[in-house]
Amino acid sequence: MLEVLQNLWETSGIAQFFITADGWKNAVMIVLACVLFYLAIKKEFEPLLLLPIAFGMLLTNLPWPGGGIFHPEWFNGEINWAALGGQYVNEAGQHIDPGLFDFLYVGVKMDIFPCLIFMAVGAMTDFGPLISRPSSFFMGAGAQFGISFAFVVAILLGFSPEGAASIGIIGGADGPTAIYLTSKLAPELLGAIAIAAYSYMALIPMIQPPIMKLMTTKKMRQVKMEQTRPVSNVEKICFPVIVTIVCVLILPSVAPLLGCLMLGNLFRVSGVTERLSDTTQNALCNIVTVFLGTSVGATAIGANFLKLETLLIIGLGLAAFALATVGGLIIGDIMYFLSKGKINPLIGAAGVSAVPMAARVASKVGQKENPSNFLLMHAMGPNVAGVIGSAIAAGVLLSLFS
Repeated sequence: MLEVLQNLWETSGIAQFFITADGWKNAVMIVLACVLFYLAIKKEFEPLLLLPIAFGMLLTNLPWPGGGIFHPEWFNGEINWAALGGQYVNEAGQHIDPGLFDFLYVGVKMDIFPCLIFMAVGAMTDFGPLISRPSSFFMGAGAQFGISFAFVVAILLGFSPEGAASIGIIGGADGPTAIYLTSKLAPELLGAIAIAAYSYMALIPMIQPPIMKLMTTKKMRQVKMEQTRPVSNVEKICFPVIVTIVCVLILPSVAPLLGCLMLGNLFRVSGVTERLSDTTQNALCNIVTVFLGTSVGATAIGANFLKLETLLIIGLGLAAFALATVGGLIIGDIMYFLSKGKINPLIGAAGVSAVPMAARVASKVGQKENPSNFLLMHAMGPNVAGVIGSAIAAGVLLSLFS
């Protein structure tokens, strides 16, 4: 009887917390997952992504005697297809079966999920404000400054060029782009980078307003902008096609992300694919969000996550995001002076590609200064420019370091 009880204890998940060297790290990650549950459910911080990420983190850190639900070592380089086929034997001679998240993570590693999310974003995005005011591209470009800064600092702190590029892309405030680039260049950092990227996106209402007030005067924030010109349907249809041709010819590595973004937008504006547009915006987006969130959360295994470099990544990510906001605001300030006070520089902060949260925050701050001020549609121009800018930045980094 004692032998049976001992065997039950040794094969239980509870015992693994005490038997394995990294058991305490798994316990810490479970607590962290519960904190993310609280932020997602109680505080509603980006719950559609934070909740599945937290649950993936929870499942992967629960002890699994004799195996696991996810094996990150099978994906750090090329995908270990033999292991996924059930033909993996570890150094101790144990046969290890693949887990659920091993199969789901193939969609991340092969760029399927991030690109499908971009297709959904494209279907939900109106490029009209950007087309009517092309100068918004400059604000979107200015907001990419945070990526460059974080990349340089990460190199100085000892990260590899691939890791530094993956950390820098957090400054784009674009979760799918961060996942896309990191899964290719530094998959071992994916958990920390994904959680940092989505956390800062969720905290936009807290991070950006103080920076906006620091970079602008009260008079600037009170500027009411004139209605932009109407954009014809022909322009809206031509825009995604032209952008795809030009950008992919110049930078072929951007084709998967940018191509899916523009395809989704073409579904929206063509007028002949309402069913595809509706499916892409709703059913497809929701399904892929679940798979992407849980599989990314599964990469946050205690032994890989609780390191000094994780704290550095989180700190650099915050700096990148803040400086991206500063970069967009600097361009906004310049445009304010060049337009002789006709452009409200607050919309420059929307140059980060968190659609439409950054645009909403810019509008809200402007409305606090002037209740009759409505900046949302004006801010959407830099906002969608930031989406395109972050995708192009990822393509450049991928071309340089892949």
